[in-house]
Amino acid sequence: MKKSFTLLLLLAATVLHAQDAWKIVPGKITTPWAEKVNPSNTLPEYPRPQLVRANWTNLNGLWDYSILPKSEQSIPAQVQGKILVPFAVESALSGVGKTVGKDSVLWYKRTVTIAAAKGKKTILHFGAVDWQCTVFVNGKEVGSHQGGYDPFSIDITAALNKGSKQDLAIRVWDPSDDGPQPRGKQVKNPHGIWYTPVTGIWQTVWAETVAATYIVTTKQTPDVDHNTVRVSAVVENMLPGDQLLITALDGETKVAEQTVTDNSEVALAIDHPKLWSPSSPFLYNLKFTVLRKGKVVDEAKSYFGMRKISMKTDANGVQRMMLNDQFVFQYGPLDQGWWPDGLYTAPTDEALKFDVEKTKAMGFNMIRKHVKVEPARWYYHCDELGILVWQDMPSGDLGNRWENRPGIYGRATDKQRTAESETAYRTEWKEIMQDLYNFPSIIVWVPFNEAWGQFKTKEIVQWTMKKDPSRLVNTASGGNFEDVGHITDLHNYPEPLMPEPGLFGKKTILVLGEFGGLGLPVENHTWQEKNNWGYQSFKNETELLARYTEFINRIPELIGKGLSAAVYTQTTDVEVETNGLMTYDRRVIKMPVEQLNAIHQQLYSNKNVQLK
Repeated sequence: MKKSFTLLLLLAATVLHAQDAWKIVPGKITTPWAEKVNPSNTLPEYPRPQLVRANWTNLNGLWDYSILPKSEQSIPAQVQGKILVPFAVESALSGVGKTVGKDSVLWYKRTVTIAAAKGKKTILHFGAVDWQCTVFVNGKEVGSHQGGYDPFSIDITAALNKGSKQDLAIRVWDPSDDGPQPRGKQVKNPHGIWYTPVTGIWQTVWAETVAATYIVTTKQTPDVDHNTVRVSAVVENMLPGDQLLITALDGETKVAEQTVTDNSEVALAIDHPKLWSPSSPFLYNLKFTVLRKGKVVDEAKSYFGMRKISMKTDANGVQRMMLNDQFVFQYGPLDQGWWPDGLYTAPTDEALKFDVEKTKAMGFNMIRKHVKVEPARWYYHCDELGILVWQDMPSGDLGNRWENRPGIYGRATDKQRTAESETAYRTEWKEIMQDLYNFPSIIVWVPFNEAWGQFKTKEIVQWTMKKDPSRLVNTASGGNFEDVGHITDLHNYPEPLMPEPGLFGKKTILVLGEFGGLGLPVENHTWQEKNNWGYQSFKNETELLARYTEFINRIPELIGKGLSAAVYTQTTDVEVETNGLMTYDRRVIKMPVEQLNAIHQQLYSNKNVQLK
C-alpha cells in the first residue's frame, strides 16, 4: 500500500511539474477543449486507425526547443524553453507562440525511453512536420523529409543506445509563403482569407517496436459491382515460406479470408455486402497476420467500407454524381480545419470529432476539406459517422491570373512553375493520395483550387485519375477550367449558381464548389475585436438565418437543371473571417442545428432528377 501511495505522489508531482513548465499563450480566444489539454498525456489516441498495432509509444508532450539562424547545422547545446508537441510553435497551445520564418530554423530535443529489442526493429513515426526536417537519434542523422502534410517513418534501430534512454533531435525549416512548396492558407502576414503560419511538428510523434518481418502498408479497394474488396499489403523482409493471412470480418464474424505468400493483391468475396453511405456508414474490419511455420510474426488491424462513387447521365443528358449507383445530392461546408488555440492541430480528439459530428447534425452529408490535410483520425471519424469527403491538395506557389464569372469560366493560362516547385507539388500529392487511399469517406480528389498555383492541368489531372480510378477528380475547384477530369466546379459569392450545362459537351458533373460566406461576428468570440469580415455580413441570427434559408430554397431548382453538389462557406470562423456556421472557438453555433437540418432535407428528395 505504501509503495502504491508513493507512486501516486510521484505521478502527481510529474503532472504538476509539466503544468508548471507549460502554459497556453494568452491573448486569443480558445476552444472549450483547451483546458483539457494535458502536457503529460497529449493527444493519447492511437494515430493510425487504418493500420493498428497494440505495442506503441506516444512521444507527444513537452520537448525542448530553440529558434536559431538557418545557418545553424549542429544540434544546439542550449535550449530556449519548452514546447508542447504536437502543436505548431506559432500556436497558443504550444506554449511558445513565436514565428520562425525563412531565415531561421526550429530545433526540437527530448530524451525518451525506448529500449532496443533483440531481433526487432524500432520505427519512429511522424504524423506531419511542416515543412523540411532532419531527424537525429543519439547525435546520428537517421533521416530527413520534405512535405508538410504527409506522414513519414524512419527505422532508427541502428542508432539506438544499448540502454533505454535515447536522445532525439529534430531540425525544421519552413519558408511559409516565401517558398514554392504546398502550404495551404499559411502566410507570414495573415490577413483576409490567409492565416497564421504553421511551423514544425503538428501531428502525433510516436514509436513502434516491430518484428524484422512486418506489415508496412495495406491497400484496400471496394468493388461494389463484383461484391469484392481488393486487398494487398507490403510486408518488409518476408521470407520464403512465410504467409500473409488476410481476414475480413463483420464485427467479430469472419466473412472472407485468403492467404498469400508475397505482396500480391487478392479479391475477397463479400456476400450480400452492407454498403457504406451517409445514411448507413457500415464498416467491415480487416486483419492482416504474418505467419511463419504457423506462428504469428506480425499482426495489424484495419477496416474498409463497401461503397462506389461514379457518374451517370440523366434524362436531360447531364452527368450526375452517383453513390452506390444512386443519385445522392451532396451538400456540405467548406472546412478549413483551423483552431484558434492549436492552428492546424485540434486540442483533443474530442474536438477533432466535434466538427464532424456537428456537420452531420446540421444535415450536411459531405465536407470539402479545403487546401489542408487532416490527421488520419479525422478521416476515421468521417468514415464512422458517415460523411462524404472531397479532399483538396494544399495549394502553394500562387500567382496565376484567375477569372471566374459567367461567360469566362476561368479561361486563364497555367502557371509556369520551377522544377523545384513542380517536384514539391508532385511528390506531396502522390504521398497524400497514397496515405489517404483506404478511407472510404473520401470520394473526390481536388488537385487545384481557384488557379492557386495551377499548372500543367491536363497532365496533373490525368495522372490523378490514373493513380486512383476508384474515385472522381474535380479538376480545378473554381479555377481555370480545362476539358479534363470528371467535374466542372463554379465558385460564386454569395448567391448559389451553377456551371453552364454543356460547357464541355455535357461530359462533366456540375457542382457549385463554393458559395455563401454569410458573416456574423459574435462579440467575445472573434479572433480580433475589429475589422472582421464575411462576404456578406449580418447583425443578428434572425437576419442570417433568413438569408441562408433563401439561398437553400433556390438550390432545388438548380438540382433539377443538373447540379450534383454544393459547398457552403464555411464550417467555422477562421481568424478574421466571420462567415462560419460556428464561431472560431466553437462555443457558439450561429443558427439552430435542428432548423438547419430541417432546411437541408429538401435538397435530398431527388424528385426533379430522372436518370436514363
